[in-house]
Amino acid sequence: MRTLVLNAGYEPLAVVSFRRALILVMNDKATVIEHDDRDPVLGIDGVYDRPAVIVLTRYVRIPNVRRVPVTRRGVLRRDAHRCAYCGKAATTIDHVLPRSRGGSNSWENLVACCLRCNNAKSDHTPQEMGWALRWAPQPPRGAHWTVRGTERTDPSWEPYLTLAA
Repeated sequence: MRTLVLNAGYEPLAVVSFRRALILVMNDKATVIEHDDRDPVLGIDGVYDRPAVIVLTRYVRIPNVRRVPVTRRGVLRRDAHRCAYCGKAATTIDHVLPRSRGGSNSWENLVACCLRCNNAKSDHTPQEMGWALRWAPQPPRGAHWTVRGTERTDPSWEPYLTLAA
């Protein structure tokens, strides 16, 4: 069981284990704002609801820029496993400007691509092939990308994750 942790300003910070969340609540470092419907936990000091979403009692300062690292899996996830050139199911990634021509490994230069388009494009640019990108590649945004562990969300987390997007 996992728990979403919100900062004192209700912005998503992380996803932690049920045990870690319960320790934060028992030590009065967090309060439960959404709880699981299962049986409560009995502690020495009292009865505690099983936390699904907790909010910290003190604000935790986080760095301004949370950069999402560029990975093959991340590019495929961002593009919903669809080829940026033909729209079919994508299994590989492609450099829009090939690396041999100075293309970088950045969110703006990488797209999901099917094997057929990737092989056909080879070391060319889309313009040289007469192709157009179906969407402009850009860095991903939203809490689903900056908060670790939110790939598989709990339905009770949705209102708090959409506020941050």
